[in-house]
This record gives sequence, structure tokens and C-alpha cells, in this order.
Amino acid sequence: MPWISDDSLTTFQKFCVNVLKCGPIPKHIAIIMDGNRRYARKKQMEKLEGHSRGFDKLSQCLKWCLELDVKEVTVYAFSIENFKRTKEEVDHLLQLAREKFTKLFQEQDKLMEYGVCIRVIGNLTLLPEDLRQLMAKAMLITKDNNKAILNVAFPYTSRDEITNSIQTIIEAVREDKISPDDVTEDLISHCLYTNLSPNPDLLIRTSGEVRLSDFLLWQTSRSQIQFAEVLWPEFGIWHLLGCIFKYQRGCMELIIEEEESEDAMSERVKEFLDELSVKRWRQLEIYATA
Repeated sequence: MPWISDDSLTTFQKFCVNVLKCGPIPKHIAIIMDGNRRYARKKQMEKLEGHSRGFDKLSQCLKWCLELDVKEVTVYAFSIENFKRTKEEVDHLLQLAREKFTKLFQEQDKLMEYGVCIRVIGNLTLLPEDLRQLMAKAMLITKDNNKAILNVAFPYTSRDEITNSIQTIIEAVREDKISPDDVTEDLISHCLYTNLSPNPDLLIRTSGEVRLSDFLLWQTSRSQIQFAEVLWPEFGIWHLLGCIFKYQRGCMELIIEEEESEDAMSERVKEFLDELSVKRWRQLEIYATA
């Protein structure tokens, strides 16, 4: 299965998509893709096959989101907590990631055609060097695409992300790049792994579990959250359209987070953030050539 499915919508599905597009569509959807292992048990297949089916579903879901004009999708692909699973399962998950990111380069023309930017958010230092290299190359190759954005959280937890952001700020204060008075919620947000993205409008979790599992805790404080009973590999277009419909019914009641103007930041803070951005891209270039 390619990164973006080639499957076409039926005439009726296209009609329903166009009806929903007459209303507000979330610009950014986050998804906790839960239920791959339970799906494998349900279908009496190996766990790895369940995870593979989960990637196939992601491929389909990305196509649906493109049809809906959803600008950005963030998926919880691998939690740092997943390293606590059996070595066999962890090795299988890492190998699956290798295969899928290797396949991405074979589909580079298609990603460029769709204008898809791939970003991996998470603590890349925890990954094997070869996988980190693949992910860094994917990000560098697609970084200038801006029609659609896919953020893959791998390996990720929100606590690790927030801790990393605070450590980055502490280091900057120690080096006198910024002062303690410069530390604000906005500055913390700009130092997160997701600093290039707006906060999600809608968060969807599949499998019936009603928890966030340490995913985007900072970013989803004002997001609409929906829990779907279906296991992730069984998630269909009608489930997604149903979530969009519920979003449209309730989005007017959400507190709209106003983006703070860059002018509200001091020149010193702007300089620090520009330096941080350059540093992060250079680190990716190092990973890509390791």
C-alpha cells in the first residue's frame, strides 16, 4: 500500500464529502491510531500484520483527508512507551517503519505531485541510526511542500516533548540568549516538536479507549476530541465523515485560540527562535548524511 492510497471514492461518497465541505472543515486533524493489536487478535493474525493493516488504513485516511481539504494530519505512530513492549514486537515495528520510509522515496514523485510535506515529530535520538537517517531524508526532501502536511509522531510522548522544550529554554537562558522574563506559554509552544504546526482542531481516537495516552497534551487544550468505538484498521470513510459532521455541529462553541502576532515577541526572542530552527534543520542534515 502506498503512502497515499490510489483508491477512488464512490459517487455517493464524493457527494457526501462535497456536502460537508459546504461547512467548516478542520484544518488540522490529530489521530491516535489505536487498535492494531486487538484487530490482529480478532482476525487471528500476527501482531505485525495488524500493524501493517494499520498503515494501510493510514494511507486510505490520508486520501480521504486530501479529498476533504484537510490541510494537516498528525498521527500517533509510535509512543516512547512502546519501547517497553517485547523486543520482538519493537523490532517488528521499527522494521515496518524502515520499509514504509524506504517506500516513501520510491513514491517521491507522487508526494511532490500532491505537495505533501512529511514531518517526524518525536525524540529521534531514541531510534536506530539507519531509521533516523531515513526519516531525516524524508523530511528534508519534502520540507518545501505546502499543500498538505503529515506529522508522524515517532517515537513520541507529550511529556518528553514538553521536557525537551523546557530544557531548550533553560539552556538559552543560561547562555544569555533570552532572559527569564521572556519565558511564556507562547515561547514554550515555539520550542515544541510541533512548533511548525497550528494546534489541532479535532483529535480522533479509535478503539473505544477514552484517554489521550500522552499525545499532544499541550496542543489539544482547545481541540474538539472524539472517541470512535471502531478499531483503527476498521476505521472507514463513514467514521471520518461522521467525526467531521460532529465537529461542524460543535465547533462554533469552541474557544478560538487567537494566534499571537510575531510583533509581540522581542527581537531577542525572535533571534533565538530563528537560531533554534536553523539548528534543528542542521541536525536533520547531520542525521541524513550519517
